[in-house]
Amino acid sequence: MRQFSRHRRPAGQSSRGQPVRFWGRHAVLAALANPDRTVKRIWGTREALGQLDLPPVIPISYADVTDLARLVARDAPHQGLVIEVDPLDGVYLGDLLQEELDADGRRPIIILDQVTDPHNIGAVLRSAAAFDAACIVTQDRHSPPESGVIARSASGALETVPWVRVVNLSRALEEIAEAQYWRIGLMGDTDTTLGSVLDGSKVALVLGSEGDGMRHNVMEHCDVLAKLPISPRMESLNISNAAAIALYAVATAQG
Repeated sequence: MRQFSRHRRPAGQSSRGQPVRFWGRHAVLAALANPDRTVKRIWGTREALGQLDLPPVIPISYADVTDLARLVARDAPHQGLVIEVDPLDGVYLGDLLQEELDADGRRPIIILDQVTDPHNIGAVLRSAAAFDAACIVTQDRHSPPESGVIARSASGALETVPWVRVVNLSRALEEIAEAQYWRIGLMGDTDTTLGSVLDGSKVALVLGSEGDGMRHNVMEHCDVLAKLPISPRMESLNISNAAAIALYAVATAQG
């Protein structure tokens, strides 16, 4: 996966909160391997920490399993490792689109409209990494901040897939269209299937929240609305499952 160069936020722009804690081997190892991630402290069992080659600048605290459980969400599977980190610096949509253009990139973009469940955000990030998506895009006000739940669900992808937060999704979709992306809104209430509209072009997939779906103004900024051809025995798919299937369909269409 091509590494994206992150950019500092302008002075005064929100850093999306205080340091957060991640847990679990995949999330912790990915954070440690990310040169853009500031690691403030790590806790772990002697067995788990003994398997890591840690930089001497990171404060280390040895703890037993019971103590680690107090540092994380209830019943979280920490696997003997907990880490405290600063949120990543922001990624600007225009910069990312320009880097994709410079690299002659055709990687898909995923836009999530008011998806707030951190488990779903993490799962979509994981699918985005698996199918080499360029980024995910969310509205800043209606998406959760980085968290241990997202990092755990993403299984390391939070560190490798750029997460672009924008003020206005409709304006972001206009900018994406100017970069020659075909904007496909996924929804069930249409006769058009996703496969029928994929022709190898650069694609931006737009998915709405599981409860309310896409907002009308976001829908109006899509070039086409399409559905996944699922069985009538099931009304809809979980958003993370829908994203994974759609990304596979795009990868297949692009060859």
